[in-house]
Amino acid sequence: MSDETTGAPRGRAVIAGAGGFVGQYLQRAFRDEGYEVVTVGRTGDAVWGNTLRIRELVDGAAIVVNMAGKSVNCRYGRRNRAEIMRSRVDTTLELAEAIRTAEHPPPLWLNASTATIYRHADDRPQDEATGELGEGFSVSVARAWEDALFSADLPHTRRVALRMAIVFGDGSALVPLLGLARAGLGGPQFDGPWFPTRARLRAGTYHHDRHTRGRQRFSWVHIEDVLEVVRFVRDHEEIDGPVNVSSPQPSDNRTVMATIRDAVGRRFGLPTWRWMLEIGSFAIRTETELVLKSRWVVPTRLLEAGYEFRHPDLRGALAGIIAERRQHRG
Repeated sequence: MSDETTGAPRGRAVIAGAGGFVGQYLQRAFRDEGYEVVTVGRTGDAVWGNTLRIRELVDGAAIVVNMAGKSVNCRYGRRNRAEIMRSRVDTTLELAEAIRTAEHPPPLWLNASTATIYRHADDRPQDEATGELGEGFSVSVARAWEDALFSADLPHTRRVALRMAIVFGDGSALVPLLGLARAGLGGPQFDGPWFPTRARLRAGTYHHDRHTRGRQRFSWVHIEDVLEVVRFVRDHEEIDGPVNVSSPQPSDNRTVMATIRDAVGRRFGLPTWRWMLEIGSFAIRTETELVLKSRWVVPTRLLEAGYEFRHPDLRGALAGIIAERRQHRG
């Protein structure tokens, strides 16, 4: 396929971490747009550890997008913490070395990051200019991840860290929330007191008593807007550095769960308190931080640059995703 406006081929797009939900979505879209898509990962056109082969792929590429990283939907034990960090930092450093030594380095490298880099915020929104970085394990991972992206001397490659909020789409983090709602457990999640156990302290997920009552802020973004932001950043060469990829209309936990219940036709959902979440998260091998941290993030840089979100409204976004799921499974 060709560029729709010039008739010229788009060139090569290198997608690292292409096996995940976002990576697979980007692969399909880039191929449809006319790119020659090559992948880097544990499998693919190049595998991690083979820096020479990765360099061959990035040399002369039009764009590099890195979405690599172990899922944070796990218990933060020692091994998982090490793998969460390694799978983000080491892969980013390897891409940086491949680009640094390429004869024709790519003009643009977009690297995944996370909106979790900001502090627990229930007092004001966090943006790229005035946001305050937080503390704890997840924040330390995000800081190291972005340091790996920006520390290398790559004068010919524009670099952008995509600080993504929770991504909603068919196959995303939305799926287990839909399951909870259908099972009658789609009420708000309440924070409260818990023990400062050694495991919690080591994992950096212990926090002082916070009575959020389900009002912890919830920042999200539709998968289609992730793709459109990538395209927008590609076409706006003045944009570099960190960019918040999040709907301009963040919600809160209570509203999100109520909207999900409405979308699946459940009028009631049992709320869950911190002690219940701790027991449940241990049973299913995940962390309460994923639902209890207040993430209040706004995409100031994108809005100021003129980006218009396709799915700014939570209710409309969820309705569309659920309708799509039903159609595919119909």
